[in-house]
Amino acid sequence: MNRMGWGLLLVLAITPAWGLRKTTVGELKDELATMHKEGRNDADVADALKQVELSEELTRSMMNSMVADVPGPLSTEQIYVLEARSAMLAPPTTDIPTTASPDATGQKTILDKVADYVSKIYSQLPALTATRTTLRFQDNIRAAPASSGMHSGAVDISTGAGFSNGFQYIRYINSVNAQVASEQGAERLPSEKDKTPWGANGMIALLDPVPSLTAVFVEAQAAGDIKWLRWELINGKAAAVFSFDVPKKKARMPIDVCCFPDVEQAGMVRSSTAPINPLASGGTPKGNFQTNTSYHPYKANVPYHGEFFIDPDSGVVVRMITQAELKPTEVVHQEDTRIDYGPVEIGGKPLVTPVKTVIDTEVVPYGDSGAAGAYTTRTTFFISEYKDYK
Repeated sequence: MNRMGWGLLLVLAITPAWGLRKTTVGELKDELATMHKEGRNDADVADALKQVELSEELTRSMMNSMVADVPGPLSTEQIYVLEARSAMLAPPTTDIPTTASPDATGQKTILDKVADYVSKIYSQLPALTATRTTLRFQDNIRAAPASSGMHSGAVDISTGAGFSNGFQYIRYINSVNAQVASEQGAERLPSEKDKTPWGANGMIALLDPVPSLTAVFVEAQAAGDIKWLRWELINGKAAAVFSFDVPKKKARMPIDVCCFPDVEQAGMVRSSTAPINPLASGGTPKGNFQTNTSYHPYKANVPYHGEFFIDPDSGVVVRMITQAELKPTEVVHQEDTRIDYGPVEIGGKPLVTPVKTVIDTEVVPYGDSGAAGAYTTRTTFFISEYKDYK
């Protein structure tokens, strides 16, 4: 065999079996239908889905259209992973209207409506509370026992015994209900301190609230870099999508992720009679060596970019995406947040509030610096839905 042939075999030998392959949503739907016809079982379909990386957003409506071809809880779990992994992407072309882009005057008119809406309506929302149900999906950790139940359209996900030992793929970990409060459209931090040993328990917690629409829009305006991007169908209606970029000098986006280890030497190894000579030979000194590991949150204010999705008639923001610009040498590599806003009735009044968030994170869980060479990363997706606003 020639050298090129041996090289190809070597590449194939070292390529992991779980390597991701780019797939469109349409191709995913066709593959699921084919596996259904072939009678593939739940585990086989789940294994196939672990190897997929979507090139387009998997919308909830498209997920619902695939239900008949998803055979069980393991494959259902991976469908939710694909939803979270693709949440920041543009949708398939079928969800992008062919309507011509507005001219400069039309774009300014839409942005003026947004500015009016944010300053006079959204930022004037009353103090509110809601129940937030958050599903956590994560790699590089043993799955916790299944929770007592998951809600908000995800009740059929479960963690089977065969999914408890994998470390290379992302899977469902748990579901948590929490009461959250907001004022003037901005989420407030909880008043009680969380005593969970985050970091040490193999999981992270996001201590920063989800980005405030008012704060992000004001900073994007000040940066002067809001640009027309495209039209997009959201809930069956065309939304105007604008991109924005907020540089570090104008950014006030807080990143607060808990927690990462800081290992310190807490003791010395000593001989029973004399200090150790590392060059001496013979014998093993008596004594002990101790380290003390403490966990600390990562905090920073960072530049960011993102997108606004706007109802062109009313100026109401129906979705916002923010993507923090973090350095690879930090312990937090990624924190991307998508917030979907929708109408809710509170006290007999219709208001537009957050109804769903998807947050994608990547961290270096053991506190290694990216500059140190090899290090381990951990991906966590949080899918949250809000209900029972009061």
